[in-house]
Amino acid sequence: MFVRINTGAIVGIDAVAVTVEVNVATGGLGLFIVGLPDNTIKESNERIQAAFENTGYRLVAKKTVVNLAPASLRKEGSQYDLAMAIGILAATEQLHSDMLEESMFIGELSLNGRLRSVTGVLPLVAMARDRGLRRVFMPEANISEGAIVEGIECIGVGSLLEVCEILAGRMPYTPAEPIIATTEESLVGDYAEDFADVKGQAYVKRALEIAAAGGHNVIMVGAPGSGKTMLARRMPTILPPMSLEEALETTKIHSVAGKIGTHKGLMSCRPFRSPHHLASQVALIGGGQSPQPGEVSLANNGILFLDEMPEFGRNVLEVLRQPLEDRRITISRAKYSVEYPANFTLIASMNPCPCGYYNHPTKECTCSPAAVHRYMAHISGPLMDRIDIHIEVTPVSIAEINDSAPTESSADIRRRVIAAREIQRTRFEGIGIHCNAMMNSSMLRRFAPLCANCSALLERAMTHLKLSARAYDRIIKVARTIADLAGSEAIEPQHISEAIGYRSLDRDTWGR
Repeated sequence: MFVRINTGAIVGIDAVAVTVEVNVATGGLGLFIVGLPDNTIKESNERIQAAFENTGYRLVAKKTVVNLAPASLRKEGSQYDLAMAIGILAATEQLHSDMLEESMFIGELSLNGRLRSVTGVLPLVAMARDRGLRRVFMPEANISEGAIVEGIECIGVGSLLEVCEILAGRMPYTPAEPIIATTEESLVGDYAEDFADVKGQAYVKRALEIAAAGGHNVIMVGAPGSGKTMLARRMPTILPPMSLEEALETTKIHSVAGKIGTHKGLMSCRPFRSPHHLASQVALIGGGQSPQPGEVSLANNGILFLDEMPEFGRNVLEVLRQPLEDRRITISRAKYSVEYPANFTLIASMNPCPCGYYNHPTKECTCSPAAVHRYMAHISGPLMDRIDIHIEVTPVSIAEINDSAPTESSADIRRRVIAAREIQRTRFEGIGIHCNAMMNSSMLRRFAPLCANCSALLERAMTHLKLSARAYDRIIKVARTIADLAGSEAIEPQHISEAIGYRSLDRDTWGR
């Protein structure tokens, strides 16, 4: 007997349809799995046989061929176990059901017939809905993720026997209620951190507000204990709430990577990723023998924080150049390529020198100017070129720490950021970008023209402060964001002056 069962495979962060074809022949013995399966799928043979024995079914003494179509697509993972088991039971006439054609099956089988959770459930369920299927059977542990998708029945099951009882009509079932967020208010994340907890550092808070408003990358330079990490961790709290499309994309990436955790429904908090400085290129950028999203993709629509940036390997840092520019990462192999989103804001921190106390107000630096320059040279010019805002973070005084006066909360800052982002959304409508940091040179001339006074001020700064040429466009982009925060249609000299102050690492005089 021949049957077809619906399931799916993950390619990048999307799913493609896979059909499990099962044929039971009269001649020969054994179970054969074909269709370019990996080792995990080949081992399904033993898992399925043990699950049958422990749930009262049997693997008939005939030649059973399972084909995962299309055969040209490499299949990886354990989510095919349930579909193959159901197909074998149907082909050997141990299971009769009219529900098979309109159903999709995903799940890993334990040896006792229980179902284990799998990764990538969200894109798989979305694909099933788009194909017009009526229902998806999945492990109970994945039901909160699958129920994000509206328009399809998501049925959480605990075992192979339970699936068979439902298909045979001997057990009632209740599909999970969709738990998708539908309003912007429901996507406002509940963050544990708040800028109200930060004492002092008004200058740094202002710079991070500008960065959030314009999507600018930031590097913070300061002595150990000056608060760089604390400030960076609060950056997501002032970013605008995620749109429904951003939340879906972010949740899909974490689903494919198996890092969805205990989230119920869509992820509402913008991701904050802080990889260790010993992370490899593959861990940061993604890939591997079976390609998975890296930290740059897990930080999509959120923050990628590189603490003590010079401690990362130079080769590891250099791979950031392309995703910072293109906001996507393509991983190519000999027979296929996958693409992952990488639209993140980079927040980096570093000590100013090897000892950490260059420019410290009270502690003396023991490093020579040459040592300071060598330390800074760990970050290449092309990478620094993609960082718009440089901030020097000085330690907070004891008086500021003991000050009990209330400070501005993240909610207050976020309101100004949202207003500035709305201005940019209107400005860039229809041209494919959504924030000032994404403007190219031609867009700068169109959307950020400078008056004569601004041009003269910027020219003097470039000359007297010995700023590098790469600072020119960056200053204008930041000035455009400062003007948006001020509600000004034109860039004024005071906006240029403030933007110039955020290019300290670009000066030839640094470390001398």
